[in-house]
Amino acid sequence: MILKTLIVSPFATNCYILGCEESRDAAVIDPGDDADSILEQAEADRLKISQIILTHGHTDHVSGAGGVKESTGARILIHRKDDPLLREASRMAMMFGWSVGNPPKADSYLEEGDEVAVGDIRLRVVHTPGHSPGGICLVGDGFVFAGDTLFAGSIGRTDLPGGSHKTLIQMIKDKLMVLPGSTRVLCGHGPSTTVEEEKDSNPFL
Repeated sequence: MILKTLIVSPFATNCYILGCEESRDAAVIDPGDDADSILEQAEADRLKISQIILTHGHTDHVSGAGGVKESTGARILIHRKDDPLLREASRMAMMFGWSVGNPPKADSYLEEGDEVAVGDIRLRVVHTPGHSPGGICLVGDGFVFAGDTLFAGSIGRTDLPGGSHKTLIQMIKDKLMVLPGSTRVLCGHGPSTTVEEEKDSNPFL
């Protein structure tokens, strides 16, 4: 497995490039900005990006999707309930003093229990609303892409439209804290952590 992290957007979003060593197939997870850097990294690793997976529709996680899709033809995948956020990404960016265009429409929708294949890597879709209505996490073998659901020592904000603190806490407890303690949590912002570390020390849990 090849895994590269790029910090993009004015909000320091973690964009991940996940690649299969054998097939060189790759997915970009949360291209929040700076499509050129994402494409350059994929080229340096000889990876072919076939999928753009969005853990949720907030502008700082989706604004580079159009540039990546334009250059690669990759399919954009998101949960149906966050499709309205994807379509409003430009307007949301303006609220924070940031100017970006709207990403292209999603090519397909992800639902709870779906499996996404990246070469021989398998990712299981877990629907974790609370930060946004259609927030998802992607569970792999020993790791999980958590988007803005869970951070090291913190959780995603719930004061934006469609957010719910109660729901987010419940989703984290029911769907992430049940994973093995050694599971590496790859967060949407900030450093990675583990399920065990968050069980032991996250003040929100």
